[in-house]
Amino acid sequence: MPATTHAKPHPAATGGARARLPWWAVALPAVAFVVLLALLLNPADAHASAGDPHLVHLMERARELLRR
Repeated sequence: MPATTHAKPHPAATGGARARLPWWAVALPAVAFVVLLALLLNPADAHASAGDPHLVHLMERARELLRR
């Protein structure tokens, strides 16, 4: 009885799945996050608290950029 030989399976594609996203697919979630963060954190209230002054300054700059 002869032994059957198994053919080698084809190697998997080495490239992997490459999905190219448009620029707005990354930009829109980032902009939405900044807008929601600006709406939730009011810099005027942050001055009254003992928070980090760098965070307050960052939020004020973000609001100025969004107003333009």
